Amino acid sequence: MFWVSLLSLGLVVCSLDTTQIMTAFLIAFRICFRLLQEDIYGVISGALLYIKDDFEAVSKSSFLQETIVSMALVGAMIGAAAGGWINDAFGRKKATLLADVVFALGSAVMAAAPNPYILILGRLLVGLGVGVASVTAPVYIAEASPSEIRGGLVSTNVLMITGGQFLSYLVNLAFTEVPGTWRWMLGVAGIPAVIQFCLMLCLPESPRWLFIKNEKAKAISILSKIYEFPRLEDEVDYLSSQLEDERQKKNGVSYWDVFRKKEIRLAFFAGAGLQAFQQFVGINTVMYYSPTIVQMAGFHSNQLALLLSLIVAAINAAGTVLGIYLIDHAGRRKLALTSLFGVVISLIILSWSFFVESSDSTSVLYGWMAVLGLTLYIAFFSPGMGPVPWTVNSEVYPEAYRGICGGMSATVNWVSNLIVAQSFLSVAEAVGTGATFLILAGVAVVAFAFVIVFVPETKGLTFEEVEAIWKEKAWGSGSTTRSLLERGNEF
Repeated sequence: MFWVSLLSLGLVVCSLDTTQIMTAFLIAFRICFRLLQEDIYGVISGALLYIKDDFEAVSKSSFLQETIVSMALVGAMIGAAAGGWINDAFGRKKATLLADVVFALGSAVMAAAPNPYILILGRLLVGLGVGVASVTAPVYIAEASPSEIRGGLVSTNVLMITGGQFLSYLVNLAFTEVPGTWRWMLGVAGIPAVIQFCLMLCLPESPRWLFIKNEKAKAISILSKIYEFPRLEDEVDYLSSQLEDERQKKNGVSYWDVFRKKEIRLAFFAGAGLQAFQQFVGINTVMYYSPTIVQMAGFHSNQLALLLSLIVAAINAAGTVLGIYLIDHAGRRKLALTSLFGVVISLIILSWSFFVESSDSTSVLYGWMAVLGLTLYIAFFSPGMGPVPWTVNSEVYPEAYRGICGGMSATVNWVSNLIVAQSFLSVAEAVGTGATFLILAGVAVVAFAFVIVFVPETKGLTFEEVEAIWKEKAWGSGSTTRSLLERGNEF
C-alpha cells in the first residue's frame, strides 16, 4: 500500500505547479533515496541467512559472506567518487536518473543470481547507484527546495536512515515463508529506485546548477514555480551573488590546505575521527549481522532471528528521534560521551554472554543476555553516536572548507564501514565472538578518550566562534578566543 500511495502521488500531481507540490515531491524523493540506501544494508542482513542455505560455498566461507555484504560499500565509494563529476557535468536530475537505473539493474541481477559471484556483481551495481545518489540527493534537495523548508528536509536525514533500516527488516520478515526467500528480499529493493525514477521525471533540474551552466532563463522559470513573484527577484539576486562568492572561494581553496593549515587540520582530525569511530565501535556490523548475531546467541530459527532483529531496528529508529531532540538540548559532546559510555557497557555484556554461552551451551539465559546486550547497544548508540558525527561535521569547518572537509570525512566513514563489514565475521571466527565484541568495547573506550581530548562542544556557538576555537587550539592566541574554548568544553 505504501508503494501504491507514493506512485499515485506522482501521477496525480505531475501536472500541478505549486510550492506545496514541489515540497511533497522532495519529501517523497528524500524517502526513496533513504530507502535505496538502507535496502542495500538492512535487507542483506536477513537475506544472508537464506543465501547461506542456497549456496553451500557461502555457508562455509566467512570471507564470501563478508564480501557479499561489503561489496555494496565498495560500489558506493566508487559511485560517490564519480558522483561529483557526474553531477557537475550532467546535472542533478540526470545523475539521479542514472543512479536509479543502475540500482534497479543491480537489484534484478541479485534476484536472478545463479551463484554467489553474480550476486556480488549485483551488490556492486546497487552500491554504485547508492554512491551516486548519496552525493546527488542532499545537494539537489538543498538547491531545489523552498528556503523555508530546507532545514526541515535536511533534519529528516538521520530519521530516514533508521526508518529505512526498520522497513528493510520488515521486508525480510514478510518474505520468510515465500519460495525463493532471499531473491524476493533483494529483488523488491529495486522498487524504491523505480518510484524515485518516476518522481524525478516530474521534478525540474536544480536552478543553481542551471545558473552555473549559464542557463539563467531556465533557472528563473524553475524558481518561479517554487517562489511567488514578490520573492522571486530576491532569490535570483541572492543566487547570483552566492554563486559568484563560491567561485572566488573555490579558486583559493585546495585539498592540501586541509593538512597544511593547522587549525583546519585539527578540525578535520576531530570530524573525521568521529566518523571513523562511529563505524569502528561496530554499529553497521551490528545492523548488517544482527540476525546472524542472534543465531550465534543460540536462536537458530531464521524467523525468530529476523523478528528479534526487527525489534532492534525499531529501537534504533526510536533512539534517533530522541537524539534529534537531545542534540540541541544536552549538547553534542555530552551526548557523544554518554552514548559511548553506554556502548562500552553493552558491548561488555555482549562479550560476557558469548564467553559464558560457549562454556555452557545448554542454558538459554546467555542467549537472552546477548539479545539484551544487543538491544542496549542500539539504545545507547542511536541517540548519540548516530547523529553527533554528522552534526559536528556540519559545524566545525570554516565555510570555505566545509564542502571539502565534509566530503573527505564522509569518505572516512565509508572506508571505515567497509573495513569493519569485511572483517567482522573473519575476526569472530578467528578469536571468537566474545573476544570480537571485547575488541569493539576497547575501541569504544578509545573513542571516549578521543571525544574528551579532541572534540569541543559546538552547541550554541556561531560558525565564527567555532572557527575561533580551532585557532585557539592551534595557536593559543587571544583571551576572547580562549574563553570561547573554555565555554565550549563546559557545555
